[in-house]
Amino acid sequence: MAFIHGSHHITLCVGTAQEDVDFHTKTLGMRFIKRTVLFDGATAIYHLYYSNATGDPSSVVTTFPFAQAGLYGTQGTNQAREVLLSVPAGSGEYWQKRLAEHGIDAVRADVAGTHRVVFRHPCGLEYSLVEVTGDPREGYTKNGVPAEYAVHGIYGVGIHVTTPDRTVEFADTLFFNQAVGEEDGRITLRPGEAQYGNTIELIPDTTSDQGTWHFGAGTIHHTAWNAGALENQTEVKFDIEGAGYTDISELKDRKYFKSVYVRTPSGALFEIAVTHAEGGWDCDESPEELGSRFQLPPQFEDRRDEILDSLEPIEV
Repeated sequence: MAFIHGSHHITLCVGTAQEDVDFHTKTLGMRFIKRTVLFDGATAIYHLYYSNATGDPSSVVTTFPFAQAGLYGTQGTNQAREVLLSVPAGSGEYWQKRLAEHGIDAVRADVAGTHRVVFRHPCGLEYSLVEVTGDPREGYTKNGVPAEYAVHGIYGVGIHVTTPDRTVEFADTLFFNQAVGEEDGRITLRPGEAQYGNTIELIPDTTSDQGTWHFGAGTIHHTAWNAGALENQTEVKFDIEGAGYTDISELKDRKYFKSVYVRTPSGALFEIAVTHAEGGWDCDESPEELGSRFQLPPQFEDRRDEILDSLEPIEV
């Protein structure tokens, strides 16, 4: 029987690479676990990965810094818009102060039954730190944020939609939704049986223009969901296709995991991912060395010097 465990990662298109590294590591205190490149297309674009202490599925944020290529997106409706990260309950005051110390304006807000700190990535992406009680995922503490405040991982994603009913139907019939709630004008979905990291918030939005779906700085590209095993991933894909959602990709090998992508009725792109036996973050670096070396997929190795020369230098 097909199933989804919960979230796997979320992938963003951001501005410059160093700005993004500094934001996620120096400001949010997350762990830098991988530097590689976008596997699609011929132009070399960094693919940078950040996580909690252990790199659990549901803890990873990845980014494509597209400013160097001069590609920018437009935020709008029918598009994933908000990155929601889980932090310990009671840490809101700490985070508001820390963000201010790093030059980022932040406000505390109560949204959909949770306490949050709301702010923006330097490239304009919307972020919220959501206070969560009992999240067992281990925060990373070596970038200056104590354990009692550190980011546990993903809380979820906020998606703007013109017709939320179509996305609720998709989630209920095909995407393993376990609960639906509505508060503060947001419809909450929870795909899969995970207790943490798998929240979708639908924000009805009929006033914004259509957001862009192509690669471009300032937009969320996709949210990935953990299918657990390759056989189950295939079953999920077949079920979605069989229901008529044929805007779905063939299997793609991303080295660290294998993926298929589907465009949902909300417009948001979902990835169904599996960390397979030959993959994982430590398939090319030891757990202690994650993020220390520039990694390339085999098909790009003969262009290593050219690619390194074309990318902006970054320091971690």
